[in-house]
Amino acid sequence: MTTIHPLVILFASIFTSNMIFSNFLGMCSFIAVSNEVETATGLGIAVTMVLTITTIVNYFVYKLMVYFNIEYLRFIVFIIVIAAVVQLLEMILERYLPNLYYALGIFLPLITVNCAILGVSLFMVIRGYNFLQTVGFAIGSGLGWALAIISMAGIRDRINEKALPAGSRGAPITLIITGIMAMAFVGFSGIVQIS
Repeated sequence: MTTIHPLVILFASIFTSNMIFSNFLGMCSFIAVSNEVETATGLGIAVTMVLTITTIVNYFVYKLMVYFNIEYLRFIVFIIVIAAVVQLLEMILERYLPNLYYALGIFLPLITVNCAILGVSLFMVIRGYNFLQTVGFAIGSGLGWALAIISMAGIRDRINEKALPAGSRGAPITLIITGIMAMAFVGFSGIVQIS
């Protein structure tokens, strides 16, 4: 894996290996918070920050665990790091951006259990990325997730759900649109694939 340039990994993780459209990780908050563009943007930024910080910290933690031959604890340690970073972010948002803090509501602490964040750390280990590749992958995955949720919020904002059949309002139409968007992102797969 050392031959792939970090910028290639960054762009590939935004488009061709998007956490939502390619791996379908982080779908619960993606579906629930993609109602309004402003809230989706705030959550996208928060997830990008948490994802980037935790993946970089987990890179060094994993190297330390390999040194002490305790890499079998990586799941537990990665989750602890993610929880700590989310708690810190939650305190910062509550203090300095209370409107965004209350708009995100329960979904802010639920970033801790967002499988996309743990998935990026695990993909980093599985693929054997070096530090710069890890940084590119973390930032790209966060930006790709943010792009997906903001795009979905924009589309859902434009849809008149009252004109839809009752059974397709809410989550069903969101899943249908997600599938169509995932097919559109497959068009980028000829550029580069990192998985």
